[in-house]
Amino acid sequence: MKYISSSTSRHNEHQTAIHEKQRELNRPKRTQKRRSKGWGKLITSTLFLQLLLMAGPSWGQEKEKEEYSYSQLLNDIDTGRVSLVEIDPRLQKAKVTLKGQEETEEVPLLQQNPELIKSLKDNNVQIDYNPSPDNSGMVSFLFQLPFILLVFIILVAIIRRSANMSGQAMSFSKSRARFQMEAKTGISFEDVAGIDEAKEELQEVVTFLAEPEKFTAIGAKIPKGVLLIGPPGTGKTLLAKAVAGEAGVPFFSISGSEFVEMFVGVGASRVRDLFKKAKENAPCLIFIDEIDAVGRQRGVGYGGGNDEREQTLNQLLTEMDGFEGNTGIIVIAATNRPDVLDRALMRPGRFDRQVMVDYPDLNGRQGILEVHSRDKKVDEEVSLEAVARRTPGFTGADLSNLLNEAAIFTARRRKEAITMAEINDAIDRVVAGMEGTPLVDSKSKRLIAYHEIGHALVGTMISGHDPVEKVTLIPRGQAKGLTWFTPDEDAGLVTRNQLLARIAGLLGGRAAEEVIFGEDEVTTGAGNDIEKVTYLARQMVTRFGMSELGLLALEEDNQDNYAAFDKIATKIDLQVNLIVEKCHEKAQNIIRENRVMVDRLVDILIDRETIEGEEFRQLLKEFQEPVDSGIELCKSV
Repeated sequence: MKYISSSTSRHNEHQTAIHEKQRELNRPKRTQKRRSKGWGKLITSTLFLQLLLMAGPSWGQEKEKEEYSYSQLLNDIDTGRVSLVEIDPRLQKAKVTLKGQEETEEVPLLQQNPELIKSLKDNNVQIDYNPSPDNSGMVSFLFQLPFILLVFIILVAIIRRSANMSGQAMSFSKSRARFQMEAKTGISFEDVAGIDEAKEELQEVVTFLAEPEKFTAIGAKIPKGVLLIGPPGTGKTLLAKAVAGEAGVPFFSISGSEFVEMFVGVGASRVRDLFKKAKENAPCLIFIDEIDAVGRQRGVGYGGGNDEREQTLNQLLTEMDGFEGNTGIIVIAATNRPDVLDRALMRPGRFDRQVMVDYPDLNGRQGILEVHSRDKKVDEEVSLEAVARRTPGFTGADLSNLLNEAAIFTARRRKEAITMAEINDAIDRVVAGMEGTPLVDSKSKRLIAYHEIGHALVGTMISGHDPVEKVTLIPRGQAKGLTWFTPDEDAGLVTRNQLLARIAGLLGGRAAEEVIFGEDEVTTGAGNDIEKVTYLARQMVTRFGMSELGLLALEEDNQDNYAAFDKIATKIDLQVNLIVEKCHEKAQNIIRENRVMVDRLVDILIDRETIEGEEFRQLLKEFQEPVDSGIELCKSV
């Protein structure tokens, strides 16, 4: 029975093996691939571990070194196997050198090792103390390095700033004049027009600098200073640039305000430095613009004659005409307020010549327009003479701005050249401001039309008044309507008859409102007119001696006047009121006598919105010749 059972089990095992092989053969290829991948991963992991072991062979040794214990060290010392022990007190480790071995063993030590030291001494083992370098300070330094660098950068910035401030403090005394060895201003006397007298004076200065022997041979002295006096925009700075461009000598330019600082003595030091540099480059020119900033009268300030501005002026006076001669140095200064300059600055020896740069006349304005129109495309039909006649009282700067505005209008309207239409619009823009939206036909528009026609009619009917240039209802600036008067010739001396005619013309607008609409319907439109009327009448009484008070100057600019006394002030007010009332009455009479004409002109103005001066005069001739009523007005007043 046992035999049979054993053979059966073997037979069964054999059959089981056969079945297993068949199952293995019958398995899908996916399972075989998975197994192959598993074997591949296993092989790859094995190779990677071998590479790690090859790359770090000390890993196993380190593990072996860690197995060397403190107790084994004591046993080796007692048995005499230890030849050298190197103790590292910082890391609490010891390197042990065994006899017959080149490699050392590392043993971690305890906090206190009395038995080890005793054992080493008893067995005469060599002991060395080799503390490892302490890198903790370096590591902490590296962590703190960004903060240290930031602090260092801040310190450098503060030091540089303080150095600059100290440098500026030291340079306070240095002159801030712009220096040009050869002044290339791009401006010559050909570019200056309208001020021929001033230009001729300064041409002599150029000749002094270029050929001084012509004058010194006769005994003439070179002028030390030239003072240019005139209203703003008349070309004072332009003349200085022309002199610099023509002379071809070193040129210093500075403003009067650049001398004065808050520190006392700085301005005087700058003056000394400026003239020191000028002497080193003589012959040369010094141009001081707006000299009234430093050259005001002394003794009128709060400093009691010892303030910074007065010290600067004293130094300037000394440099211009002191003990030391400034041969070859010519000072050109410009101001529009000569009345505030110190008298010592105006005397001969300082500013030897005082050149007036006044408003240009008709020919001067035409010359200025020709200069400024060189670089602009101007239509051939444009008459610069007609433009010059329309612009009395314009300075060179005003005329330059006028042509620039005309060029802007031309570009805006996409034209190829500037025409008279653009120039006329530019004149209106410069004189009255930007054009507004036309008014809608209403009671307000008709009232404004009567107001403007009143100005124009009274100004035309009364003798001595300037002719009408234009009447318009198109708003400009803050004005809802405008009436312009342009003199035929440049104004010089003004007569009493002309002043009274101007007052009557200014009151024509209010007179028309009163006559047409009644006193209850008068508007605030005459506010500006009344201010001008009061000013003119008061000037006639207090400054021009054209009243019953006689030939007395009762008020002066920037000075005490007699008008502060009650009695005189009352008389002045009575005379001013008398002049204004007489002119107002005359304006009302002119409106009443020409009521039909006023209504007709108002209808035309509302329809066209603008009536030119010549057309306005032609319309008046259709009804009545101008009445010469100015003489009666003068006699009545």
